[in-house]
Amino acid sequence: QSLTQPVTPDLLVSPSSQDGDLGSECPEDRGNWTGRLDFLLSCIGYCVGLGNVWRFPYRAYTNGGGAFLVPYFIMLAICGIPIFFMELSLGQFSSLGPLAVWKISPLFKGVGMGTILIVSLVAIYYNMIIAYVLFYLFASLTSDLPWQHCGNWWNTELCLDHHVIKAGNNSLPVNISNTVSPSEEYWSRYVLHIQGSSGIGDPGRIRWNLCLCLLLSWTIVYLCILKGVKSSGKVVYFTATFPYLILVMLLIRGVTLEGAWKGIQFYLTPQFDHLLSSKVWIEAALQIFYSLGVGFGGLLTFASYNTFHQNIYRDTFIVTLGNAITSILAGFAIFSVLGYMSQELGVPVNQVAKAGPGLAFVVYPQAMTMLPLSPFWSFLFFFMLLTLGLDSQFAFMETIVTAVTDEFPYYLRPKKASFSAVICIALFLMGLILTTEGGMYWLVLLDDYSAGFGLMVVVITTCLVVTRVYGMKRFCRDIHMMLGFKPGPYFRACWMVLSPATMMALLVYNIVKYQPSEYGNYRFPTWAEVLGILMGVLSCLMIPMGMVVAVLQEEGTLWERVQQASRPAMDWGPSLEENRTGMYVASLAGSQSPKPLMVHMRKYGGITSYENTAIQVDREMEEDDEEESM
Repeated sequence: QSLTQPVTPDLLVSPSSQDGDLGSECPEDRGNWTGRLDFLLSCIGYCVGLGNVWRFPYRAYTNGGGAFLVPYFIMLAICGIPIFFMELSLGQFSSLGPLAVWKISPLFKGVGMGTILIVSLVAIYYNMIIAYVLFYLFASLTSDLPWQHCGNWWNTELCLDHHVIKAGNNSLPVNISNTVSPSEEYWSRYVLHIQGSSGIGDPGRIRWNLCLCLLLSWTIVYLCILKGVKSSGKVVYFTATFPYLILVMLLIRGVTLEGAWKGIQFYLTPQFDHLLSSKVWIEAALQIFYSLGVGFGGLLTFASYNTFHQNIYRDTFIVTLGNAITSILAGFAIFSVLGYMSQELGVPVNQVAKAGPGLAFVVYPQAMTMLPLSPFWSFLFFFMLLTLGLDSQFAFMETIVTAVTDEFPYYLRPKKASFSAVICIALFLMGLILTTEGGMYWLVLLDDYSAGFGLMVVVITTCLVVTRVYGMKRFCRDIHMMLGFKPGPYFRACWMVLSPATMMALLVYNIVKYQPSEYGNYRFPTWAEVLGILMGVLSCLMIPMGMVVAVLQEEGTLWERVQQASRPAMDWGPSLEENRTGMYVASLAGSQSPKPLMVHMRKYGGITSYENTAIQVDREMEEDDEEESM
C-alpha cells in the first residue's frame, strides 16, 4: 500500500503544507537566544572573569609594566581575535555543540571529547573559588571584618595588626618580614583550616561551612541554567554588567586614596628591556589564551544558539577588545589600593602585590580593613568577584549540557532540566574533596594541570583540521554564505600560519619550562605530579581514541577508511532547511531536484541577499572544479 502512494520530496512541498513555522530562524526544540543582546552579554560575561582581576594586573607588573601592553595587543591580534572568530563561526554555522560540531570531520571527534573533559575538570574547581567568594561575602556582613585584628582563636604569635603599627606612629621601624597579617591567617587558618592537613595525601576533615557554600554556588548555577540559554541569557544582563559598575566604584575610591599614584606608577611604568625576553611574549599569549576562553567550547556553544546570519564578525571585536580594556581597568582599581596599602604599612609595593587567590582573599581584604566603611567596600569587592565568576561558570555548564544533549537529542533534549541537575550533582560530589582541610592542594593541582597543555593541543588541532582537512576555501565559503562576505587576508594568514605557530611555541615553552606545582612552601609529591600530568594527557589521548572509533565505523582499506572519516558527514551544514543554500541543498534528506537552489527559492520566496551569495558560492565552486580538471 505504501508503494502506491507517491512520495513528495521534502523540498518540493509547498510552504503551506508544512506544519512548522518556516519563518523561525532557529531549531525550536533546541532553544535559542530570546533577546538581541543575550549572546553578546553572555560572551562578555564568559570572557571577563576572575582572571581579569587577579591575573592580568600582576602579570603586567612582573613583565615590564606598561611595556607589557605591546606584546599583549600583538598576541591579541595574532592569537586571540582569529581563533575567537573561528570558534564563533563553527558554532553559528552548524548550530551544534562542541561534540556534534565534529560532523565537519568525524575522524577528529576526539577533540570534542577532550574539550568536554577539560571543561568538566575546570567547572569542578572554578565553582569552589565561587564558594570561597560566597564565604567572604557572608563574612563581610558585619560591623567589624573578622580579618581586621589579631587575637582570635585562629591567630598565632606571628600575627601583626597594621592598626597597632599605625597607633605606634612608626617611631621605631617595625620589622614585618617575619610576621603574618591577620587577613592571611584568617584565609589559611580559619577559612581553609590548612593546618589540619599535612599535604595533598592527607585531606583531613570536610569543612562544613565551605561545603555549604559550595552547595549554594552549585544551586545558584543550576537555577540560572535551568532553562538553558533562555534563562542564563537573561541572568547575564545583571552578571555581565554589574561588575563594571562596582569596578568603576572601586576605581574611583582607589585613585582618591593617599599613595594610590605610587601603586599605579608601579603597575604602568614601562620597562622596555623586558620586551627582549621570550618569557614576556609567552606570558602575554597565555593571558590572551585563558582570558578569552578559547578552546573551552563556551564560545562555540553560545554561537550555536544564534540565528544563522547574526553578525559575529562585529561581536568578535566588541568582546575581545572589551575584555582587554576591562583587564587594564581592573589593574588601576587593584594597584591604586595596593599603593595606598604600601604607604600605610611603609613597605614597597612589590612586597604587598600578589596574584591569584592570594590577591583576592589575602591582600585586597587586608587593604579593605584600612578604609573607612570597610565592610561595605569588602562586600562590594566580593560581590563583583561573585558576578564575574558566575557567568563564566554558566558557560562551562552550558557547554557540557549542550554537547551531550546534541549527541542524544531524542532522549535528552526533552529532559534537559533533569539532565542539567544530574551533571550539577555529579560535579558537586566530585568537588567535595576541595572542601576538606587539604582541599587547597587539590585545587592548585586542578588549576595547574586540567587546562594546561591539553587545552593547547585541542586548539591547535581544531585550527589545523579546519584549515587543512576541511579546507580554508571551504571554510571561507561557509562564512561568506552566513555573513555575506569572506574573511580577509588577515584572518586567513592567522588561521593558516600565525595562530597555530604561536600556540605550538606556547606548547613547547610550557613543556620545556615545566615546573612542579607548589603552594606556598609546600612541594607536591611525585605521585601528585604524575596524577596532574595524566589529567592533561588524558584530554590529548581522546583525539587518537576518537580516530580509532571513527575509522572502525567506516569500510574499505585503512587509507580509504581514514579518507572517508575525515570528510564532512552528509548532514553537515546549517541546521535549518531555509539556510541550506548553495552546495548544502543537495545534501538535504529527500532532495531529488536537479535545480535544488531554484526549488529552494521558490519554496522560501524571492532571492534574498544571502541567496545571491549562495548563487555566487555555487559559481565559484564550478569555476574551481573546472580549474582542477584542467
